[in-house]
Amino acid sequence: MAGLAASGSNPDVVLLYDINSLAKDAPHWFDRVMEFVGEYGLLFAVILLVLGCWWSVRRRGDEDAASAVAALVWAPLAAGIAVLVNIPIRGFVERPRPFNDHHGLEVLVKGKADYSFVSDHATITMALAVGLFITNRRFGLVGLGLALLEGFCRIYMGVHYPTDVVGGYALGTAIALLLSPPAMALLTPVTTAIERSPRMGWLIRARGKGHGGQDAVIPGARTETAEAEERDLAA
Repeated sequence: MAGLAASGSNPDVVLLYDINSLAKDAPHWFDRVMEFVGEYGLLFAVILLVLGCWWSVRRRGDEDAASAVAALVWAPLAAGIAVLVNIPIRGFVERPRPFNDHHGLEVLVKGKADYSFVSDHATITMALAVGLFITNRRFGLVGLGLALLEGFCRIYMGVHYPTDVVGGYALGTAIALLLSPPAMALLTPVTTAIERSPRMGWLIRARGKGHGGQDAVIPGARTETAEAEERDLAA
């Protein structure tokens, strides 16, 4: 299977050249930006998005905060599992990087000596994005957009075929969705226990937030309204 995409008439190769040709026409500084964004920037952005969603969940303090945080914990775990699953897939397919079989590509990242199928970057970003989508549609849609941009960058950089990216999307999505039910069954009791912990509960729900996002009432504490009523009665 090493020569999976050796033919220049392959639509996969044609699309590779079409997208990668944009790198040849772009200014040098723009290629350097795309190199950083495609190699590190978008991965970091999706991770920040997961953290932002967690912060939003704990600040609202809804009744389902524990299950929502469990889904957010599952997102990076799903990405890690997907990357591990990809190791035997790469070894079985043994697809060389596109620049090894096709000349004239503008390769923005040097030193890529491993196999091409499937893209780890596409797998990770899509698994994180799907995990986000399970938790929050708004954050999830942004994550999906970043994952799609990541795939485009990998082709633009000349280090992956389009089908490498599509395969990564499929793998990340499959792991995040298919293993989500057992993962949630295991993680939700853990996050629920953390939520009830006096010391660790802030990880799930902001301090002072009760169920439903309402401010928690401390037993035995008198509110300002109660104190005012007592003063009126005394007068």
